[in-house]
Amino acid sequence: MSHVPESPRYTLWQIVLYMLRLGALGFGGPVALVGYMQRDLVEDRQWITQEDYKEGLALAQMAPGPLAAQLGIYMGYVHYRIWGATLAGIAFVLPSFLMVVALGWAYVEFGGLAWMQAVFYGVGAAVIGIIAMSAKKLTQKSVGKDKLLWAIYLVLAAVTVITESEVAWLFIAGGVLVWFLRAPPKWLSKSSVHAAALTQVPLAGGFLGSMDASLLTQIAIFFAKAGAFVFGSGLAIVPFLYGGVVTEHQWLNDKQFVDAVAVAMITPGPVVITVGFIGYLVAGLSGAIVAALATFIPCYLFTIIPAPYFKKYGKLPGVVAFVEGITAAAIGAITGSVIVIAKRSIIDIPTALIAFATVALLWRFKKLQEPVIIVAAALLGLVLYPLLHT
Repeated sequence: MSHVPESPRYTLWQIVLYMLRLGALGFGGPVALVGYMQRDLVEDRQWITQEDYKEGLALAQMAPGPLAAQLGIYMGYVHYRIWGATLAGIAFVLPSFLMVVALGWAYVEFGGLAWMQAVFYGVGAAVIGIIAMSAKKLTQKSVGKDKLLWAIYLVLAAVTVITESEVAWLFIAGGVLVWFLRAPPKWLSKSSVHAAALTQVPLAGGFLGSMDASLLTQIAIFFAKAGAFVFGSGLAIVPFLYGGVVTEHQWLNDKQFVDAVAVAMITPGPVVITVGFIGYLVAGLSGAIVAALATFIPCYLFTIIPAPYFKKYGKLPGVVAFVEGITAAAIGAITGSVIVIAKRSIIDIPTALIAFATVALLWRFKKLQEPVIIVAAALLGLVLYPLLHT
């Protein structure tokens, strides 16, 4: 960690209240939320130094977990360590969690009403366009022209499309491949023990997935694995969730899953908060709480545990190579999931037009915020759905 002043310019409760406000009003996705923290905490209030902010952002980008949530946790850690990180993280996530739980309750209670079906008719199609554009931006930024990363990206995209599910251990395999090829560890030439152990990762994942457990325990195990594989963007969790929630466990159908992603788009805070909505649909309030805790605890630990050491080890070639590989795999899975989900969500000409219009608008107007499109799509749904389904 870089040197920090003994007397910070703000209290613990001031940073907690800031995160609470950001979590309640912060629309625009992870990039916007990260930008708000830079503007407010570094430039305007000068609570955090530019150096500490950059280190926090680098760690959030390299470690698994939703980018904005991890940076918020790190901002709390800078001066107030574990207490600051814990309270800042809770304050940032809590408002959007409460919102998605309320929407989950309304969805369960009134999901059969025509107005809610109409809203999600339009919003579900727009979500496909939003995810498609996010996949494009992530591909350009993180994969670029790197041939090895492109190979990993295309393999994961193809596997996701063919299997219509997420093969979690391939994320790790992508990271290990780039690590071994570009910055091979010294022990690799000395012993095959570690390499042999790595081959057991898929088997371990399969064992955990096959355990006979209660519903809440199954939710906890699944969402903990999901939280540990959200690399690159909060949207990386979408294909992983689809594979487990819809295909493997069959907790939700396709329409419910797309509606869950739509809910994450229309609420402030991290996109990953959709896990609260999904958990509520599967097992009520207890399911929502377990799913959220299981998803966010890994990203919390991946922030506070390496934080003291990141300045020293974060730029090691092996670490950088591993993260590049796993990020390329995650983005490939996102791209594949666009095709998988679109096949089920674009059900007629109007939904296809809404999806294409979303892509065109986001392509043409770079600063257009996703919530604006979601609201417009909801209004379109309210108009079109009754006309087409009477």
